[in-house]
Amino acid sequence: MSTHKQIDKICCGVMLFTLIVTAVFMNGERLGIMPVMAQTGYASRLFDDSRVHSIDIVMEDWDSFPDTCENEEYSACSVVIDNEAYKNVGIRAKGNTSLSQVKEYGNDRYSFKIEFDCYEKGNSYHGLDKISLNNIIQDNTYMKDYLTYKMMGDFGVAAPLCSYVYITVNGEEWGLYLAVESVEESFLARNYGNGYGNLYKPDSMDMGGGRGNGDKFDRDGMEEFFGGARGEDRKDAGELPKKAQKGFDGEIPELPGGVGGFEKSEMPEGGPPQFGGMFKGSSDVLLQYTDDASDSYINIFDNAKTYITDTDKKRLIASLKKMGQGEDIEHVVDVEAVIRYFVVHNFVCNFDSYTGSMVHNYYLYEKDGQLSMIPWDYNLAFGGFEAQSDADGNGGSNANSMVNFPIDSPVSGGSVEERPMLAWIFNNEEYTEMYHRYFQEFLDSHFADGSFSNSYFEEMISSVKEMIAPYVEKDPTKFCSYEEFEKGSDTLKQFCLLRAESIRGQLAGTIPSTSEGQQQDKTALVDASGISISDMGTMAGRGGFPSHR
Repeated sequence: MSTHKQIDKICCGVMLFTLIVTAVFMNGERLGIMPVMAQTGYASRLFDDSRVHSIDIVMEDWDSFPDTCENEEYSACSVVIDNEAYKNVGIRAKGNTSLSQVKEYGNDRYSFKIEFDCYEKGNSYHGLDKISLNNIIQDNTYMKDYLTYKMMGDFGVAAPLCSYVYITVNGEEWGLYLAVESVEESFLARNYGNGYGNLYKPDSMDMGGGRGNGDKFDRDGMEEFFGGARGEDRKDAGELPKKAQKGFDGEIPELPGGVGGFEKSEMPEGGPPQFGGMFKGSSDVLLQYTDDASDSYINIFDNAKTYITDTDKKRLIASLKKMGQGEDIEHVVDVEAVIRYFVVHNFVCNFDSYTGSMVHNYYLYEKDGQLSMIPWDYNLAFGGFEAQSDADGNGGSNANSMVNFPIDSPVSGGSVEERPMLAWIFNNEEYTEMYHRYFQEFLDSHFADGSFSNSYFEEMISSVKEMIAPYVEKDPTKFCSYEEFEKGSDTLKQFCLLRAESIRGQLAGTIPSTSEGQQQDKTALVDASGISISDMGTMAGRGGFPSHR
């Protein structure tokens, strides 16, 4: 009889324990227990960044494949990654304007996506469903994407993994690429656990030559804006091309400062260049709240990367509304994650992004109504999107603008107030102070004590250059010469050191940290006239809308 009583007590105890454990797991995040991130084998294999990896693309009809690249349709192939073979995977070209640009170069060096489960469900590369192979166009340094993703990840931002890969096609050398973890299911599970939220890639731009999202505009008009006749033969910087006039509904928009040799908008020399609104994204891509109708946010919802319901849409709209009104920020924004994102993002001066005039190239993540940003596409960072070509002789002036770009008004084209995901930081003294504090933390962890000697950054960029240099030299399809790579990578190092110096001054108050302040007082700005942004690669001219070579 006593045995039965003991068994009953044991059973009741086990049941009670089970209920407690269940309750903890169901409410773990509320209790401060973070979800266990998915363990992925690919992180320590392909994305081991201590070496250059090898990928051989095996495809019988490769000779005809480039002719279909602009369609961005998958074709079957096999890939051998570091001597591991994967059969019957999907490959397609990727990009936007870069697809047309590569075609104009005539070397077929497209960026690619490889989807392991394209034809066979469940296939993966050690848990990875898809990778991007970036062709490093517009980047003479070969490092802009790599360094940015590394700095993001090191600073606690959920960023894609990446590594360098030397590609061969059917055994023949093709070139040095950057392999980047696609921001999809594997990425979400790795960073947020298996109970991850919803992912979006807001975009309203179709820049030609790719799978565009939302509204379209005339690429011919845009092309002539960025360098005029592909950067060739334009001597008069103040003349607006006629094709560009017709390409924008007969209206002449404000010219973008510092692009393609066009005359800058009014501002003091050395002040931050400001784009006009000619390519500005739609209100939903700016993450502005307009109303409660889901149709008002098609450039978000039509670009969802996860399955979403009407309830998901309503929840996101409600969060955008509160964020825009500055209400309940800590519940509708992952405050620390977003501030850390913008610290690194604003350091690298990437305006082909949410803070630029085109407003794209970012992922929006939402879980339980809380929003955060995921970085993407930094080949035009470090001022490359706005840099003038050396032909106009203003490379040093543009470098001054970029090196000193104000951290408290970090937008080119429009204003901070138009971008709610950024505006809340500066609309509250506590968040602004937190932003400054994290900026100081970022500088201290990457650039030593201000002397910049033997800093983490210098060691990283030097080791990366040493690792990839032999592959750049033998790269048969590269967009720049080896000498241009050496010049570009050295310029990148100088730019970052000068940028760190300027931001230290902005944080200390010795250099104005807003565009208005810099326009009024440019005497304290860091002198970057000794470098030229275009040496690192730009959107204009070579590597942008390319001249024929």
